[in-house]
Parts: sequence; structure tokens; C-alpha cells
Amino acid sequence: MSPSDTPPIAGPQPIALPRAPGPGRDGLRIMFFWTDISGYMAACWSELARRPGVELRVATYDRQTATAFDASLMGGVDWLPLDERRRFDAAYLAREVAAFDADVVVLAGWLNRAYRRLPVLAAAPGRRFVMGMDTPWRGTLRQHVARWPLRGYLRRIDMVFVTGERCWQYARRLGFGERRIRRGVYGVDTVSLGRVDDARRAAGPWPRRFLYCGQYVGRKGFDLLLAAHAEYRRRVADPWPLACCGKGELAGAIRGAEGITDLGFLQPAQVREAMAQSGALVLPSLYDPWPLVVVESSAAGLPVVASGACGSTVELVRDGFSGFTFATGDRDALVEALERVHHCPSLPDIGRRARAFAEPYGTVQWADRWIAALS
Repeated sequence: MSPSDTPPIAGPQPIALPRAPGPGRDGLRIMFFWTDISGYMAACWSELARRPGVELRVATYDRQTATAFDASLMGGVDWLPLDERRRFDAAYLAREVAAFDADVVVLAGWLNRAYRRLPVLAAAPGRRFVMGMDTPWRGTLRQHVARWPLRGYLRRIDMVFVTGERCWQYARRLGFGERRIRRGVYGVDTVSLGRVDDARRAAGPWPRRFLYCGQYVGRKGFDLLLAAHAEYRRRVADPWPLACCGKGELAGAIRGAEGITDLGFLQPAQVREAMAQSGALVLPSLYDPWPLVVVESSAAGLPVVASGACGSTVELVRDGFSGFTFATGDRDALVEALERVHHCPSLPDIGRRARAFAEPYGTVQWADRWIAALS
């Protein structure tokens, strides 16, 4: 969900989509067009699908492009998996909108050209189009000019849901007025994650282990983390080990690294187990629009150590109060942050405050926000 170098939208020919509501029709029909499934969005959709008066359908890519989440996460949700052909077939997608007779169509950003054509091809009286975006404002030349090739699409969007403040600033610069912007595009399962915190506290002394959850790639600062952890180990007498869960091209760098364990890619329930056995999460990303692992870890009462590049730190992490922050890309600053955690006597209190900061992002609150905005 970031700007692309696509040309202006050429005027596609709309498909005839009859949408005469039948006698006695009530409720709200919402259809999401998303990219990959994830544990957090599956939890949000499940909550929304359970709400009285809401009919929900979710279309996503059937094969994960960046993750390996189990499709069983979508159990209980009316799910339309899109193969590689259909996800880019705008006419097919428009017919699916018509068949569902959606009141609201929610589109994931603007990278998928077929999704971008739906406000024209699937237009119908009373039907609204909502865009979800998580890209932060960075002030780059590409962002400054992005609104021009996208203007045909953006002017047909009735409302945009953003992640937080940095993304809100970008939405304003794309031309959306404040009345058309809502915060809270994502949510997490705070109930299940809260049980992680309860289990950790009941198990005894605070765990002395760092945890990393994410892709093993340079953009996530993974190589920086490995170097910083090695230096941290040289500076303290009883260093905490580091457990890593994820996958990626830098996985080989873990092999043979002292004090580091590769847990591989874990499903949501397994991640929660890893969180229960850890004392702090570390996320040293060089670029990360609004990482949900910061929200999930905070909801699990796990203090977060994150770089300033992690957009969700703006909403959730107050340095020394609900987590720890450090300068992006600065190895020495990361080493110092690891040492701060190592010597901190109040990690349980910091974790408790982190959990409170995450509470507004629970799936119940997420569904409440969306229904209130779309009704």
C-alpha cells in the first residue's frame, strides 16, 4: 500500500450493475478487497462478521506474497480467495461486487490496478468506496507527485482509513479533507494477547529473553540487530539470548551466531507462546510504515524496543514508560537500548502500561469504529 509509478487511470467502461434493493432489505453489506491475509486482519474480520446487521465478504490473494499464514485463520469469514489471474481481472471483481450487492467496498491502497478500477466499474447508486492505507508521509519527491497519477482513483474514494498520525499526514496531502479520514485501519486480538501477559506474570520472574518477530531482511534492520546483539553480549556479564521468528533472505546469518535461536515462521498462536516466554520485543526496522507486531506485543504486555522508523511507535511507545525507542539505523543506539532493557528493574510495569496503550486497537473497538463510520 504505497505509491506506484502507474499512469493516470484511463476511462474504463463501466459494467451494468443493477442494485435495486429488494423489499425488506436491511443491514450493511461490506466487501473488502485486500492483499495477503494475516492473523490480525483475520481477527478483525471475524469480529465484524459476527456483528448483527452486518454482512461481510472478504476477497484476498489466495497465495501469500510476503507471509505464510494458514488459510484456516479465515474460518467463519465469507472469504473469496483470488488466484493470480482473478486478482488482476477488474471485470471479474466488479461482478463479484454486484453479486454480493455491497453497500460499501473497501480497497487496500492503490497498488493493485484492478482494485483501483472498481470505483468506476462497480459504481452503483448509494454504493460507497473506502480506501485503507498505511503509508507514512516521508516528504519524498515520489510522494509529492503521487496524487497526480492517482487523482482519478482518489476522487472517487468516499473515505480513507489510515493507521496513525504519519499516515494521516499523507492522506491530507493526497487531497482528503479531515472529514473523509478515519484512524484505525488495523486492529489486533487484544483478548488473546492479554492472556499472554497474564500467563507470563503467573509463570514467575520476568523472562530474560529478547524476541524478534518479522522478516529476515535488511529493510527490517535484521542484520543490524544481529550485530548489535553480539556487541551487547560483549558488554554485559549475563546477556539475554535472542529468539527470532520469521523468514527471509538473511536467515543464514543466524546459523552459528552465539546466543541466537531461529524459531522460523510461526502462526499467531505460536507467536503468542514465544511472547509469553520473552521479556522484550526488538524491532530495528529501517523502514516500517505501521508494524502490527508493535501493537500485538504491547497488547501482550511485552515492552517493545523499536526504531523511530516504526510508525506505530508514535501511537504506542513512550520511551521509558511504555517501551523504548532508539535512532533508526544506529547500531550503538540499539546496543544501548538493549542494555537499558537488560538493567531495567520495572519491565513488568512498562509492560502493563504498554498493554493499556494497545487497548484501543482491539478487534471489538476496531469493529465499533468501522460500523460507526460506515453506517
